[in-house]
Amino acid sequence: MSITDPSHPMYVPEENREIARERAKAYVEMVSDYLEIRDTIPTGFNQQEQIQMNRKRILKVLGGNEREWDDWNWHFKNAIRDTAILSKIIQLTDEELQEIEKTGTQYRWSISPYFASLMDPEDRDCPIRKQVVPTILEYLDKKEIEDPYAIIYNSPAPLITRLYADRLIINATNICSVFCRHCLRKKDIDTVDRIYPKDEMKAALQYIKDSPEIRDVLITGGDALILSDDYLDWILSELEKIPHIEIMRLGSRMIATLPQRVTPELCEMLSRHNPVYLNTQFNHPKEITPEAQNAVDRLIRSGVLVGNQSVLLKGINNDKNVMKKLVHELLRIRVRPYYIFNCKKLQGIRHFRAPIADGLNIMENLRGYTSGLAVPTFIITAPEGKGKTPLAPTYLLNINRNGKVLFRTWGGYVCEYEDEIPGENAG
Repeated sequence: MSITDPSHPMYVPEENREIARERAKAYVEMVSDYLEIRDTIPTGFNQQEQIQMNRKRILKVLGGNEREWDDWNWHFKNAIRDTAILSKIIQLTDEELQEIEKTGTQYRWSISPYFASLMDPEDRDCPIRKQVVPTILEYLDKKEIEDPYAIIYNSPAPLITRLYADRLIINATNICSVFCRHCLRKKDIDTVDRIYPKDEMKAALQYIKDSPEIRDVLITGGDALILSDDYLDWILSELEKIPHIEIMRLGSRMIATLPQRVTPELCEMLSRHNPVYLNTQFNHPKEITPEAQNAVDRLIRSGVLVGNQSVLLKGINNDKNVMKKLVHELLRIRVRPYYIFNCKKLQGIRHFRAPIADGLNIMENLRGYTSGLAVPTFIITAPEGKGKTPLAPTYLLNINRNGKVLFRTWGGYVCEYEDEIPGENAG
């Protein structure tokens, strides 16, 4: 039976289809502002010509070659940490050089050559540059604010941060491939790189063994992938011996800042542990590159699922269209958008803080306007380490309007919904 046969259960008269077509046009109109500019938003894919030029220049400055570019250890050893090198990679005025030097006396900075290759060398508003190149705004922000995780309340054992009942963090190192200017731990990053030894790690593991309610452990730092394959393998193996551990997670921004770290050897090791999840941090579509895609592909083939935790950053991604492009690019490389964190009010990073209203506006323009799979949760981290709190636009208008629920849809329609009466029809 043809679907055009009026007796077919899915038959729709042509006049009804015209109604559906008009509604579809209305939906398209609702996202027309994004459709007009989506292809002009820079990404790591559509900026490849500039990135490749930057790469050649950086290799020349650092005396490297193409083979070394593929070696994450080369990037780590040749991290950009002084203004003399940086000034050969991006344009800096004498005043900017002096400000970077001054800010560097208070806060560490370091940029992997790979991540530097994503910067526009001439644009001071480049979203990559703003995340990693120090500015005087950091130095001038002198107001003391307590540690975001209130360690006195949330570190019951060495290397442990515990904010919840069934999960906790192991802080395995203070090292990152890039020191982000918006890092919530920037004030407390030691001047000496540290990978915490097995003796201290054993104390953390013992605490987990003695806490049967813990089922989920996140290994982070710093960056979990700074650890050697052997050390990370040992930690994961020790966790797997604990009967009540169900999930192991890695926190690493290196998928975005140094994807060369995801080697075949690392992936082979990770494939022996299950289940392992990895949460990374992409903050702008320019960070979504072919190299990042390849790293994600290798992780997925090894059985590791990858999620993303962005930080809402003023002048970088606090724009509904930029964030939409970011989540679309993330799904394109098979990374699940997980969180958008509101930037914390901390010393040295407050110039990155966007209004909470910006985050809510972004969520308002994601839910319903794109795939549900692309919609992360907007999070505020409560003071004194009291945990993550989700915020969302208000859709519920009245829970008892003449016995019905009154709500609005993502598209702005106000609807009534007949809810169940508590206790009615109870068996």
